[in-house]
Amino acid sequence: MSGPPVKRSLTLKGHRTSVSLEDEFWQAFREIAKAKELPINVLASEIDVERDPETGLASAIRVYVLNWFRSPNSNT
Repeated sequence: MSGPPVKRSLTLKGHRTSVSLEDEFWQAFREIAKAKELPINVLASEIDVERDPETGLASAIRVYVLNWFRSPNSNT
């Protein structure tokens, strides 16, 4: 089982923000950024721009991670 969410800072469009995710999601998020050859802040900014304003950033990142690993093309 996962531990409690861990709060980490990200920079989005030049502004610092905190996001709380379980460690497994942070690890998976970093894996995706590495696979896409993007800094984690850039990937977080892309997710931030695309998310519904009613959806929190942490939730949007979790769904992004889930969809990435569900996708048959997740290794590309």
